[in-house]
Amino acid sequence: MNKNHIIFTGALFGFLGVAMGAFGAHALKGSLTPELMETYKTGILYQLLHAVVLVAVGFSGLSKFYKSAYFFIPGTILFSFSLMIYSITGITFFAMFAPFGGASFMIGWILILIYSLKKDS
Repeated sequence: MNKNHIIFTGALFGFLGVAMGAFGAHALKGSLTPELMETYKTGILYQLLHAVVLVAVGFSGLSKFYKSAYFFIPGTILFSFSLMIYSITGITFFAMFAPFGGASFMIGWILILIYSLKKDS
């Protein structure tokens, strides 16, 4: 994966996060329970946060951080998308993927921690 792929994916996740956030605020308003709306918002928040991080990692040009993208991307799919799908459908099967996405996010952040301590090559 190169920096352009990382930037593209981050920008795509950012676009989808804004679009799905607007969808949730307008189309889903009043149709979800407060708990499901909070779950939906959590998915959007984590997606947007990691979209920005992906774009920043790509623009940094520091390839030592690119490995984190291998965990932020599936983390976004497994965590954020599963929470949004669960919130809309109410099918608990989708919510079962969220912990794997959360673990993937944490691994991505640990990689940034580790590689930030290494000298630039």
